[in-house]
Amino acid sequence: MNLAIILDMVADGMPARVLIGDRGDGLTGADLRDRAAAGARQVTATEASRLLYLAPNGPAFPVALFAATLAGVPFLPVNYRLGDEQLAGIMSRQESPLVVTDTPERVPGAVTVGIDEFLALPADDDPAAMSATAAAVTDPDSIAVLLMTSGTTAAPKSAVLRHSNLAAYLFGSVEFDSVPETDATLVSVPPYHIAAVANALSNLYSGRRIVYQRQFAPAEWLDRVAGERVTHAMVVPTMLARIVGELGARGTEGPGSLRSLSYGGAKIAPEVIEEALRLFPGTGFVNAYGLTETASSIAVLGPEDHQAAIASDDPAVRARLGSVGRPLPTVEIEVQDEAGKPCAAGEIGDIVVRGAQVAGEYLEAGSLVRDDGWFPTRDRGYLDADGYLFVRGRADDTIIRGGENIAPAEIEDVLNGHPAVLDSVVAGVPDAEWGHRIGAFIIVRPGVEVTPADLQGWVRQRLRGSKTPDYLLFVEEFPTTPTGKVLRRELVALVETESSARS
Repeated sequence: MNLAIILDMVADGMPARVLIGDRGDGLTGADLRDRAAAGARQVTATEASRLLYLAPNGPAFPVALFAATLAGVPFLPVNYRLGDEQLAGIMSRQESPLVVTDTPERVPGAVTVGIDEFLALPADDDPAAMSATAAAVTDPDSIAVLLMTSGTTAAPKSAVLRHSNLAAYLFGSVEFDSVPETDATLVSVPPYHIAAVANALSNLYSGRRIVYQRQFAPAEWLDRVAGERVTHAMVVPTMLARIVGELGARGTEGPGSLRSLSYGGAKIAPEVIEEALRLFPGTGFVNAYGLTETASSIAVLGPEDHQAAIASDDPAVRARLGSVGRPLPTVEIEVQDEAGKPCAAGEIGDIVVRGAQVAGEYLEAGSLVRDDGWFPTRDRGYLDADGYLFVRGRADDTIIRGGENIAPAEIEDVLNGHPAVLDSVVAGVPDAEWGHRIGAFIIVRPGVEVTPADLQGWVRQRLRGSKTPDYLLFVEEFPTTPTGKVLRRELVALVETESSARS
């Protein structure tokens, strides 16, 4: 199975149904194939070996995804918020790309096409024939999507998702043409996130109209849900916290049209989800846990789980509100000890997963799937007696801020470039709204003076604002293990202690 077959199913099965944009002038199933075929012809004409998308959310995103499929090249959505140096580094690794973008000046030397121009490309003479050919010849094991992901090192890696991985996720979680035409989903997660890819595929496949929010703002999000009678939405925990805050400021409940609200991508404070459940009494909440490398969700805490947990007096059941639910039927999840043996219920260990949707592969490093089929997620957690999965943090030191993975080494490299800094350590500080805030711990060179504001400004000038440390503390030395490994948790405790002392 490949994505070209998915496109044909959507275009042939729902040719007149509006699936993307406004009901009055949005793209139908047939329009989507027409636009994708036109985009594919442009990819072929420019002899591009990869189609990049560098822009905020919008209808061009799913069109570009399928255009890459019909052209037989990988699709790579790139973080449009990256600094120029970071973006240049990613572009230097791409061979003859075509870039669909609203800011062509940011990729000098690349072949580009503007968003509006891309959506207005002349239609192919026979788009159905083009997609049928692609459906017949596309190898399910060829690369469909590449997503840039960073871990403990500053250099981002290119996560590989093959057609077979994405199709396995789709068939394991969604039924074709299964929703009424009145359904609509509001997509506000960034286009370079796996959730954006999964949302596009799953909603188009089910027949649910996609409404894109170009950039997230809680007031606009609420107004859009109410105004367009949106029935489904997916947010990251930071967004949900801000939505709850906006409703609190308004003194109102959430829009009644919203039947389902999914959240995921990072830890969420219990008080936030409890308040959200109160403010959206008619909405079913879904906590979805997955990774880029697993082609989206592998475990889900469904609406009934949320309601049972919030209503229960049993501490074990109520605790499930802090879990990510149970595995999808099409995947296996285990928590293993250091020897690779399954942990007992409640015992924290390494979370591993296997199944057809699990890719676990990078262009730069190859496959990280073990010989026994298990892929190490690098998350740690435990399963309770009834199989609910609780994630308790990363095995590495990646900071997850607002659903975005941030490599501490990237920020440390910038801090260490300041003339006043002898050494630095960056770590995530738990936060109810963001999941993590960024803490930076600095050893200053002898005889030199520098302020926290100086260093925050230094980072902000070289990286975007979301990677600027929220907390900056000066220390004499870093706590370490006997082997010299820095104990980041002890540094984080300094921030928590200082914050408690101020409150």
